[in-house]
Amino acid sequence: MIEVRRAGVDDAAELLRLRSVMMDSVRPGGGDPQAWIGPGIAVVRRLLDPGNDAMAAFVVDKPDTPGLAACVVGTIDQRLPGPNDPTGLRGYVLNVATDPAYRRRGFSRACMTALLAWYEQRGIGAIDLRASAEGEPLYASLGFVRNRDPGMRLFIPAR
Repeated sequence: MIEVRRAGVDDAAELLRLRSVMMDSVRPGGGDPQAWIGPGIAVVRRLLDPGNDAMAAFVVDKPDTPGLAACVVGTIDQRLPGPNDPTGLRGYVLNVATDPAYRRRGFSRACMTALLAWYEQRGIGAIDLRASAEGEPLYASLGFVRNRDPGMRLFIPAR
């Protein structure tokens, strides 16, 4: 049986390390992760504070050494209500990552299942994510479907 637990503030650095693993698998050669991991630890600690219920991370610890084998991070956003979303509460899965040495053991599925239960307990009826080709079969098996909304993004340069 896979033991999943909710991440705490002490897991911040490992969550960001696994985020860099995920990002490198999607876009290899994206730069030095230490440029953003170090400063990001304080941000993740604040978001994982037990008093903040707008974000949760679920993790599986490495079975043989210290650190995390897998994680998933999700947030809850308040949006405007609509015909298919009367509360306007929306879940977003930010990060699903498994350390390469621990893949194909069901760790990401276990973390995702815990996150989906967390969303359900909060009455979240719509959950979005962006799927890599490698992750799409997992998400589809959990009930996610491709949507029709084309995505666009604007980056505003810092001044």
